[in-house]
Amino acid sequence: MPYVVNGTELDTDDQGYLLDPDFSDEIVEVVAAAEGLTLSPAHWTVVNYLRDEYREHGHTPNFRNMLKGLAELMPGIDSKGLYDLFPIGPAKQGCKVAGLPQPLGKGGY
Repeated sequence: MPYVVNGTELDTDDQGYLLDPDFSDEIVEVVAAAEGLTLSPAHWTVVNYLRDEYREHGHTPNFRNMLKGLAELMPGIDSKGLYDLFPIGPAKQGCKVAGLPQPLGKGGY
């Protein structure tokens, strides 16, 4: 299911993740709407964190490392708080909403 942003169709895999990253704010709005999410400032903090990690490392962190990294940006955040923001799964759904390709599998990164 490709997303259309500013009249351009962006290619996705069979699960709706972009094949190539898109760092525009518009893609976040489009994907969040498709996922049934209403964005809050906390969502944007997670999105920007995931994008920064992707830019720096070429992939996003697993959930455990994500929670640890976000603790500095969002004091008091816990796994329940992240699941409240991204109910399907913060590491996977967060990446999708951030306009990033599907994250790597478990372990080793």
